[in-house]
Amino acid sequence: MNAPNSLRQQPDERGHFGDFGGRYVAETLMPLILDLEREYRAAKTDPAFAAQFDDLLEHYVGRPSPLYYAERLTEALRESAEPGMGAEVWFKRDELNHTGAHKINNCVGQILLAMRMGKTRIIAETGAGQHGVATATVCARFGLPCTIFMGATDAARQQPNVFRMKLLGAEVRPVTSGSATLKDAMNEALRDWVANVHDTFYIIG
Repeated sequence: MNAPNSLRQQPDERGHFGDFGGRYVAETLMPLILDLEREYRAAKTDPAFAAQFDDLLEHYVGRPSPLYYAERLTEALRESAEPGMGAEVWFKRDELNHTGAHKINNCVGQILLAMRMGKTRIIAETGAGQHGVATATVCARFGLPCTIFMGATDAARQQPNVFRMKLLGAEVRPVTSGSATLKDAMNEALRDWVANVHDTFYIIG
């Protein structure tokens, strides 16, 4: 009998989610990926890691995010539905998290993993800037230098988030190659990571 299809059970050692998935990365990145995977698996079963992560989510991020019952929207949907039918709508208020989005959850976990691995420099890519802001925020919290790669086109469109990242101490590197958007920022971040893997952790958004 197959195990339940749960992220707690997967991916397996080949990077597969049941019949699907796998690893599709350049060979030069495989040693980095395998090292990261080993440390992640160890951290996942470490009670001290889990306790620190949970504490930061509660006291730094502000989780659990509150749920809000959208009474008027629910009423409107039920008025237009068959009797006894219609959705009951609840909002999960992730915008009340620190930095104003869900992105901070991922960044907190990843920077804890980075420090566990002994990394002393953080890089990330960002498009609209929210992931960049969250990454810069956790770097400021833990005192690690942070470089954010952002397409020059995106940086011009998202000046408030560029300002926030710089305010938090991050270096924002505009990427002018290609379409100067997220794809190109990610390519530059990957190039940096491969060249500086000895001390650098890539917080992928």
